[in-house]
Amino acid sequence: MKKIALCLLVVSLVSIPRLFAQQSNPAILKREFIYEQAPFPECHASTIAQTPQGLVAAWFGGTHERNPDVGIWVSSRSETSWTAPVEVATGVQPDGKRLPCWNPVLFQVPKGELILFYKVGPSPSTWWGLLKRSKDNGKTWSEAERLPEGIAGPIKNKPVLLPSGVLLCPTSSEDHNWRVHFEQTSDWGKTWQKTAAINDGVEDGAIQPSVLFHPNGQLQALCRSQKSGFIAETWSKDGGKTWSPLQKTSLPNPNSGTDAVTLKDGRQVLVYNPVAPTPGKSGGPRTPLDVAISDDGKTWKTLAVLENEPGEYSYPAVIQTADGLVHVTYTWKRQRIRHVVIDPKKGA
Repeated sequence: MKKIALCLLVVSLVSIPRLFAQQSNPAILKREFIYEQAPFPECHASTIAQTPQGLVAAWFGGTHERNPDVGIWVSSRSETSWTAPVEVATGVQPDGKRLPCWNPVLFQVPKGELILFYKVGPSPSTWWGLLKRSKDNGKTWSEAERLPEGIAGPIKNKPVLLPSGVLLCPTSSEDHNWRVHFEQTSDWGKTWQKTAAINDGVEDGAIQPSVLFHPNGQLQALCRSQKSGFIAETWSKDGGKTWSPLQKTSLPNPNSGTDAVTLKDGRQVLVYNPVAPTPGKSGGPRTPLDVAISDDGKTWKTLAVLENEPGEYSYPAVIQTADGLVHVTYTWKRQRIRHVVIDPKKGA
C-alpha cells in the first residue's frame, strides 16, 4: 500500500505543473462544452466558423464512428450559450440504405453563404465528398450536392481563401496509402481543380493538412503523419499549385489530427497532441492537447495546455475571429465537443 501511495504521489507531483498552467494561463479566456447532453453517445471531428451572426460549430455524432447512424450535427452560439445540436446531414442513400457521415468542415464565404463540406461512405478509403449551403448563418441548409468524382473537398481542416480569390482546400486520400493533395475552387464549390498527390504514402504516409500563410508569399501545410512520429510539412511558392516533398518537423505526432491558423499579426498557431507514438504501435495517446505559437512556422513554443488528463482530447479545429481572439473546438473523450477561447496576445 505504501508503494502504491508513493507512486500516486509521484504521478500527482509530475502532473501538477502542467495542470496548474492549464488552469491559471491568462491566455485562456473561456472553456465550455458546446452541449451537456445530446441524442447521440459519441462525437468526433468538430469544425468551427464565424458567421455574421456569430459562431457555428459542426461535428459527426452517432453510436460510434463508422456506424451507419452517424450524421452531421450543428450548433450555433448566441451571446450566452450554444443552441441544442441539430442533425443537418445523414448518409441515407436513394435506396434507403444509410451510410456513416464523416469530418464536417465549415467555411464562411465573405459576405456570402456558409458552406458545410462533409464525407459519406463506409470508410475513409471509400468515402466521397458532399456539401450543403446555408444562407441564414447555419439555421437551414440546402439539399446535399455531391462533389465531382475524385474531389473530396477539405478533408478535415478548413479551406483558406487566397488573394487571387481561389479557395484552397487542404485534403488527402486513404484509398492507396496516405497521400496529401490540394483542391481549388474559384466559384465556391461549383467547379474544381486538384493537384497531384505530393507523396506516395509508402514511406511518408500523411493526411489532413492545414494551410498557413507567410509574409514572403509562401504557403506552409502541416500534416498528420502515419509512421514518422512527427508532424509533416510541405511548402508552396506558387499559391498552392505545386508543393515541396513532405519533410518531418520537430513536432511530435501520435498519428492524430492537428489544425493550424495564421493570425492577423503574422504569427502561426498550431493545436496538436505533442506526443510520440507508443513504441511498436502506429499511434499514441491523444493527450495532452496543446496550443503552440510560432513567428516563422519552424520554431514553436507552448501558448496553452488545453487538456492534460487521461483520455482522448483530439481532432482540434482552430480559427481567429474578427475581434482577434482564437477559438478552438475539439473532441472531449468522444463524449462531447469542447470550445475554448484564447487571447493570443497573452501567455506567450
